[in-house]
Amino acid sequence: PTVTDAHAVLGHFPNVVLAGEMELDMDAATRAVRTVADALGLDLHRAARGILDIANETMFGALRGVSIQQGYDPRDFGLIAFGGAGPMHANALARLMDSWPVIIPPSPGVLCAYGDATTRLRNEASRRIGELKRSGRNAASAIEEMRAVGAEIQQAEATARTAGERVQELLLALPNTPLPEVQPGGPEAGDVVRTWGEPRDHPFDPAPHWELGAALGILDLPRGAKISGSGFPILRRAGARLQRALIDWMIDLHTREHGYEELRVPYLVTGETLTGTGQLPKFADESYLVERDGLWLIPTAEVPVTNLHRNEILSAGELPIRYVAYSPCFRREAGAAGKDTRGILRVHQFDKVELVRIEMAAESRTGLEVLTGEAERILRELGLAYRVVRLAAGDLGFSAALTYDIEVWSPGVSQWLEVSSCSTFGDFQARRANIRCRPTPSGKVEFAHTLNGSALALPRLLVALLETYQDETGGVTLPPPLPRLVGVSRLEP
Repeated sequence: PTVTDAHAVLGHFPNVVLAGEMELDMDAATRAVRTVADALGLDLHRAARGILDIANETMFGALRGVSIQQGYDPRDFGLIAFGGAGPMHANALARLMDSWPVIIPPSPGVLCAYGDATTRLRNEASRRIGELKRSGRNAASAIEEMRAVGAEIQQAEATARTAGERVQELLLALPNTPLPEVQPGGPEAGDVVRTWGEPRDHPFDPAPHWELGAALGILDLPRGAKISGSGFPILRRAGARLQRALIDWMIDLHTREHGYEELRVPYLVTGETLTGTGQLPKFADESYLVERDGLWLIPTAEVPVTNLHRNEILSAGELPIRYVAYSPCFRREAGAAGKDTRGILRVHQFDKVELVRIEMAAESRTGLEVLTGEAERILRELGLAYRVVRLAAGDLGFSAALTYDIEVWSPGVSQWLEVSSCSTFGDFQARRANIRCRPTPSGKVEFAHTLNGSALALPRLLVALLETYQDETGGVTLPPPLPRLVGVSRLEP
């Protein structure tokens, strides 16, 4: 079940944090959990993430019983959370820490190793010392005992801090939960939800963009590699003008007709900023770090734009928030060695126009459809055939709950090229970045929902344009509205 399903189960166990004192029978607890899950229509066989907010060893035993009864290794259930307080939680945590992922879920449950127990010890010792002094008796032994208690408390607090830090590390490494409509499977299980246009029929074998670009004098890969290494292309002459024109045109369309506010954002950000949107810690190896200053080059404008409202509470009147921002994007692509090595399909630095929306929870699903349509419009205006693919769960990004990939057909490389990923993250990023909203003036504060999508990403858009509109002479005829923006209607070799 999803994390939401897990909380639905928990709703039927209001005294879960007292389970240790209730001395629940393990078999009875196991049957109770299964009965509630069945009544709610949940399939425990599909559980890959948290099922129960476990407050102590007793409820841990219940979870273990359920998982074993279902024929699964209990470690596959993945999430253990500790509510309440007392030494037993620290003991359980110490025993489980090496083999179990342990997190605090988005609920009132908190990790508290020794907390209440040590506080009671301190208060009791102080009370005894006071009584001894008031009665005129020698309090030296009690004071010495208090020192011992203090040392024990310091050790316990250090243990709790270490455990809390480990819990936070594990929590930050946990991906978002897919929405129920997301189908299982990997890239091959993606669902094409719609297409637009027909791939252009060329009466000749279309050339790939690296041949076209070199012949037209607009793409210089060798000199880019000389300056910075592979994956850093140089655009020249009309190629540079064409890319600049595309960026300006897309931003103008989104601001003037789609109602977005344009931003110009920093390209270097802190680790906290990258953590807020989910790039850190998981994708540290994919990112460029300026170690001297502790700043990171952004992989997308999504990072600084979403964090614009970190640690803020937004009013209903401010939502939805819609931002558009151009930025260069920097990605090491460390995990993509050997993929799309020719041309400019996969590079370390590229330009992109990004859309970011912040919505109330009730509006985020509709907002995703609107945002995706706004990105699609760019391709329709340019007359480029494309398809929209709803990604399967195994193909989702770390932070995404649902993603539509927009893929444009490029005949020179005979591939569908992703030029946009439009995603809703639910409250996943908002929880990490603490972006909250108040739906009504007197309403309860809740986490906002964040969405974003490229609209669109370059240089793959440039690749599709060149390869689609080429002719047998090696020239490229630009579609409207580009001639007006670039200043020429054709690129000639």
